[in-house]
Amino acid sequence: MSIRTLDDLLGEGVSGRRVLVRADLNVPLDKQTGAITDDGRIRAVLPTLKALVEAGAKVVVFSHLGRPKGAPDPQFSLRPVAGRLGELLGAPVHFAEDTVGDSARSTVEGLADGQVALLENLRFNKGETSKDEAERGAFADQLAAFGDAYVDDAFGAVHRKHASVYDVPARLPRFAGRLVLREVEVLSKLTGEPERPYVVVLGGSKVSDKLAVIEALLPTVDRLLIGGGMCFTFLKAQGHEVGSSLLEQEMVETCGNLLERSGGKIMLPVDVVVADAFAPDAAHDTVPADGIPSKRVGLDIGPKTIAGFAAALKDARTIFWNGPMGVFEMAAFAHGTRGVAEAIAKADAFTVVGGGDSAAAVRSLGLDESAFGHISTGGGASLEYLEGKTLPGIAALEN
Repeated sequence: MSIRTLDDLLGEGVSGRRVLVRADLNVPLDKQTGAITDDGRIRAVLPTLKALVEAGAKVVVFSHLGRPKGAPDPQFSLRPVAGRLGELLGAPVHFAEDTVGDSARSTVEGLADGQVALLENLRFNKGETSKDEAERGAFADQLAAFGDAYVDDAFGAVHRKHASVYDVPARLPRFAGRLVLREVEVLSKLTGEPERPYVVVLGGSKVSDKLAVIEALLPTVDRLLIGGGMCFTFLKAQGHEVGSSLLEQEMVETCGNLLERSGGKIMLPVDVVVADAFAPDAAHDTVPADGIPSKRVGLDIGPKTIAGFAAALKDARTIFWNGPMGVFEMAAFAHGTRGVAEAIAKADAFTVVGGGDSAAAVRSLGLDESAFGHISTGGGASLEYLEGKTLPGIAALEN
């Protein structure tokens, strides 16, 4: 790829110049208090922002948060993010009450060298996500007017053909930030010639969400370990009853075909933790994977499966993990995710955690992030990269 980087921009000199930085500040917020519950994505963009601040740039940061419907919605405001970003940078972050309106214009115009502004949620404007190129382009024109250069450091959004990701870089000198560069560098190792054995662990809710990446990975991996809600559709394909567990009936035949074609590479749970209800205090116990009672729901992989998965990971030299093994948000059903994560951390391997819920699990379970080779900030983007898809945000940076 022919992409100019942040270091190229810094080499040109940025003192006094306005630099737009597309960040991924889509952090989880507590529904009751509005407080940030995981600031991992804010921390991830700090190296790029600090480098620009230290070089004297006027830094204009923009991001989305949540899924507002193209209009202002207080529950999705980036104001709490501005406060946390200021704490981490050690200097106030000027917050604009809108994205391209009067507040944004005055906030950007008032920046001094080395100062940072954060614009309000991009998705408060219909033009950000519009499929109409003219509408998206008009919004991109307004955003681009705020800057002299553009830096994309929002890997979690590069798989979206949105105005701030795809159209703005066409209007300005464009560069890849430190985070985006690192993500592409890491994932390219997985799609090139990974050191073997190469083991992939997939979890999460739905087979349909991971089907394309399973299809892409099967020819290249040595083992594919499947847990989480998606494992029950595979168990059903083996002829087992799954009770009231999550099941994609329309995917059963597909899963059966994958099992036949895998040559024994796919490893499924041999035992699961089942409960009377989907609740943190529900009565639960462990049963064989082929013995799930009709009215019970599977919420985690069992101890024999954890041990089996750990054994498969022990000698791996390359590991990619995307998706929790169970409902890790509930303590009773977090053992599978914790056990697999700890096995990955202990392996003498190049390890990549594929963003999304997996990254959240590492942090919420109190695991040492430094024990993993790389924790991606983009679950969907990392999967699409491994599928071999063209990512609009990366293509937009190419010269």
